[in-house]
Amino acid sequence: MGKNQHVTPHKNGWQVKSAGSSKATKVTKTQKGAIKIARNIAINKKSEVLIHGTNGRIRQKNSYGNDPFPPRG
Repeated sequence: MGKNQHVTPHKNGWQVKSAGSSKATKVTKTQKGAIKIARNIAINKKSEVLIHGTNGRIRQKNSYGNDPFPPRG
């Protein structure tokens, strides 16, 4: 399992950071752009995307391949 990807505010817009990393993987002007990048990384690493609001608090989580409760079917 890869590290979770966080989308957080940045002085130049929005950034994508791996959990525990001090440096941004990518900085974009829009949150939408950062989410797209984070989603692609999370799919490749089978991890989660944690989207933070402008206040820094987590507002949404999306899991890509590491869901502890897979749907029954």
